[in-house]
Amino acid sequence: MYVADSRSAPATAAARDLGPGRRAAVAPTVLALGTVSLVTDVSSEMVTAVLPLYLVAGLGLSPLGFGLLDGVYNGFSALVRLVGGHLADRGGRHKTVAGLGYGLSALCKPLLLVAGSLPLIGAVLAADRTGKGLRTAPRDALISLASPEESRGRAFGVHRAMDTAGALIGPLVAFLILRQAADGYDAVFTVSFCVAAAGVLVLLLFVPSRPRQAAAPAAGAPRASLRAAVGLLRVPGVRRLALCALLLGLATVSDAFVYLLLQRRLGVTDHWFALLPIGTAAAFLLLAVPLGRLADRVGRGRVFLGGHIALLVVYGALLSGWRSPALPFLVLALHGGFYAATDGVLMAAAAGRIPSELRSSGLALIQTGQALARFGCSIAFGAAWTTWGDRWAIGAATALLALCTAVAFALRPAHHDDPTPGGATPPPSATVPEGTPV
Repeated sequence: MYVADSRSAPATAAARDLGPGRRAAVAPTVLALGTVSLVTDVSSEMVTAVLPLYLVAGLGLSPLGFGLLDGVYNGFSALVRLVGGHLADRGGRHKTVAGLGYGLSALCKPLLLVAGSLPLIGAVLAADRTGKGLRTAPRDALISLASPEESRGRAFGVHRAMDTAGALIGPLVAFLILRQAADGYDAVFTVSFCVAAAGVLVLLLFVPSRPRQAAAPAAGAPRASLRAAVGLLRVPGVRRLALCALLLGLATVSDAFVYLLLQRRLGVTDHWFALLPIGTAAAFLLLAVPLGRLADRVGRGRVFLGGHIALLVVYGALLSGWRSPALPFLVLALHGGFYAATDGVLMAAAAGRIPSELRSSGLALIQTGQALARFGCSIAFGAAWTTWGDRWAIGAATALLALCTAVAFALRPAHHDDPTPGGATPPPSATVPEGTPV
């Protein structure tokens, strides 16, 4: 840690000042966090790849029961993201809070070996998502603080690409374990824990506690508090982005449901099911950096909305009943493109409007709204599938996504929240209106 900390300031300065005509390099902090995310995602995606089949086929849960658990898995972190962001902003403890989150998630992996009922599995998944909620905003804050504004989309793209490399490897490892091990699910959960522990070790050894030598807060700068974080919604740019993320999250069907729908359409066998997330991860990996750089040039709001249009095409393809061998390639490629155009791009757009003193809290605020919306979508989609069937459920999701995309476009985040063509964005502190509660 001493080595990493001592290098952080000069490295970040080098990343910002490479001379005329040269693009800013990605900061070492971004690469270190990308490595942590890569290793951790190998672990988490091993579990994610087999969890739908384990719960539905292995434990006999109904689609509604799975929808409830999946909602917990993806939405429970929303309840603690603001807390994690607030704790990280107080005293600049971004690395400490992120480390606690990574550690808690790692400890949950072996508990899946002994959780055989819906309540116990739900409790384990809730604890795992608590860890994710604690770490996500501090990690993204570290990335944004280590990166200059004009290349922030690229920095998030590099991080997401490395993160997705882990998501690409994880399902493949799970697939190989299921084919070779007698007790396949138990072996997947055990190996997942070991890999997650390695990710925590990388974080402790190689991620600096402070990615830059920040100047002393200016007079009147907002202090870290939950009230100040909520007060960021008074900033027009932050408010528009938060509203767009929430609206579009209401129609974002869980990845697991997309894979289950593909399995039903094509009759994918249980052993091959674990490979479906690899298609999404491969497209995400290939497109994350190019779309991040495109967002820096043409506008992050435009790329963000374009990603949801790609998701709309995914829903339409699943709804159409088309059974061509090309269906999984189209669906998974567009699904990965959706994430490449939205995940890091949204955080890069938000970071330019949030002062550094509230960076974790502000990012967590937007992430919380999006996660809560997706939590509701998971439960509603599972209930619709159980009651009326999968075709009716995906049809309703398609119509809702089309409506929410139109509303988000009407809000024009691309016209208000992006940097100017030269990459210059008004200083974040200047966008906070006077009177923001602190």
